[in-house]
Amino acid sequence: MAKVLVVTSGKGGVGKTTSTAALGAALAQMGEKVVVVDFDVGLRNLDLVLGAERRVVFDLINVVQGVAKLSQALIRDKRLENLWLLPASQTRDKDALTDEGVGSIIADLRTRFDWILCDSPAGIERGATLAMRYADEAVIVTNPEVSSVRDSDRIIGMLDSKTVRAERGERVEKHVLITRYDSGRAARGEMLSIDDILEILATPLLGIIPESQDVLRASNVGSPVTLNNAASAPARAYVDAARRLMGETVTMAVPTERKGLMNRLLGRRAA
Repeated sequence: MAKVLVVTSGKGGVGKTTSTAALGAALAQMGEKVVVVDFDVGLRNLDLVLGAERRVVFDLINVVQGVAKLSQALIRDKRLENLWLLPASQTRDKDALTDEGVGSIIADLRTRFDWILCDSPAGIERGATLAMRYADEAVIVTNPEVSSVRDSDRIIGMLDSKTVRAERGERVEKHVLITRYDSGRAARGEMLSIDDILEILATPLLGIIPESQDVLRASNVGSPVTLNNAASAPARAYVDAARRLMGETVTMAVPTERKGLMNRLLGRRAA
């Protein structure tokens, strides 16, 4: 049975879109049929991260309003035959989305795919609530900083109150994905530790994505990091997270700081 998973956060710029693309690609590489849906109406970045910006003809709003059929708006990834994109509109307002329209699209997508990953806009307004409305599971993306974690805590409250599952007295299964983690900065107290974040959010940990230029480089060339540099630390972390979503038991690796020989020598001299 298809699973609807929303990738969400309260704060912008934490890595929702790159995480949606990376997790979607990783699940597709495992043989799952996956569609990633961009709910960030007015901005639309998921197509850029997937390198499909020139292939957008119809979008989510067009389908909601009956201007186009779902099959016309879906874009198949050129690298992975079982990964698809339903892009957002760049020119319309979030008010063009309706509860009934989104519900109809999600119901249709459930018949076609194994996984439906909804890339939510930041915040708690209409676009975000509609992105999570029909979710079975949620990945709450947070950076290891107080404001990001606090906003994530508010999103957890919304998942427990504003979803169809919540209204039926059921739970949305929730996972925390920590992005941009730097063990050196955490050790120096410059960012929250993993334990601090989990204590505040009281939600199971899905994965820890290390701070890395590989993520930015992948986004700039229009490719999920799991495809652009599969051997990189963030790619391996995203693949492990996807395996956990599939129900596998995978040991959680906490990224550690890697120092070159010169850095170690200079550090030793400075000490």
